[in-house]
Amino acid sequence: MAKVGNNIVTTGLSGKLGNLIVFRNRGGKTVVSKAPLKKEREPTEAQQQHQQRFQEAILYAKAAITDPEKKEAYGASAEEGQSAYNVAVADFLNAPRIDEIDVSHYPGQPGSYIQVRAVDDFNVTEVTVAIQAADGTEVESGAALLQPGTTWWRYTATTVNESLEGDKIVVRVSDTPGNLSEGEQPATGQR
Repeated sequence: MAKVGNNIVTTGLSGKLGNLIVFRNRGGKTVVSKAPLKKEREPTEAQQQHQQRFQEAILYAKAAITDPEKKEAYGASAEEGQSAYNVAVADFLNAPRIDEIDVSHYPGQPGSYIQVRAVDDFNVTEVTVAIQAADGTEVESGAALLQPGTTWWRYTATTVNESLEGDKIVVRVSDTPGNLSEGEQPATGQR
C-alpha cells in the first residue's frame, strides 16, 4: 500500500482503476492499494454473524452522529485520522469489561460496600450489583456509583445479610451503545 501526500496527479483521486488499484482519501492523503480479490465461496456462519454485527455497528454509528451530544463526545475521543463515526462503530463492536469485583469490604452489613473495576474503550454508563443468597433469592440489588477519577464503581449495601455462605455477587456493566457484560463471584473472597 502506498500513501501519497500533496501530488497534483493523485490529489483527491478515489475509486478503482480496473481490477488492479484502489484509490482512497484518508485524512487529506490519497492511499493507493491493490484491488481486493473477489471471493467465490459462501461465507461461514461465523462470518455471516460478524457481517451482521458490523452492519448493526454502522447503523448505530450513523444514528449516533446525528445526535449532537454523542457526536461531540465520540469526536472528542477520536485520535488523529479518526472521526466520531469511526469511534462510534468501534464502541458498538466492543463490550465493556469487568476487570475486578472486590468484596473485601462487604461483611453483609448495611453501609458496607462492593467495588467493581469496569472499563470500556469509550465509556461505561452503568454498573449494577445484585447479591443473591445461596438458594438463588435476591438479597438486594441496585446501581453502583462511579468513584471520581477512577474506573472503580461502588455499590453500598442497604440490607442485613446474615450469612454470606453460598451467596454470590452478580455484576452487570453496560456502555453507551447498550452492550452488556456480566460477571459473578462468591460473596466471600476475591476473584
